[in-house]
Amino acid sequence: MAETFLVVDDSKLARMVVRQALRDLHPDCAILEAATGPEADQVDGVDTLTAAFIDFNMPDEDGLKLAARLRARRPDLPIAIVSANAQTDVLERARDLGAAFLEKPVSRDALAGFVAAPAAQRRSA
Repeated sequence: MAETFLVVDDSKLARMVVRQALRDLHPDCAILEAATGPEADQVDGVDTLTAAFIDFNMPDEDGLKLAARLRARRPDLPIAIVSANAQTDVLERARDLGAAFLEKPVSRDALAGFVAAPAAQRRSA
């Protein structure tokens, strides 16, 4: 079965960058996109996701609120918070949710490392 990734970011350009990097790494993958947390809540296929990449700074709510909802629904889902906001509070909140943190601009190598890591490593990264 092909991988399915969720990319949530209010920046269309940021979504395009992540989408292209994921397609380079996994040409047959499916990519679901949303611009906001509430929009992501409406995406079909959450139960089959391989991983989720969520921007922290979004207009309706911060990405950690969406990550918490996803974690409640899928405790084993690898989640990465993607943000230029690498403040201690954000990093700690991500860690408390079992989410990794990838700093923007996110690199193809960072995405590759996160996707390739065993689930236990992704949650503690």
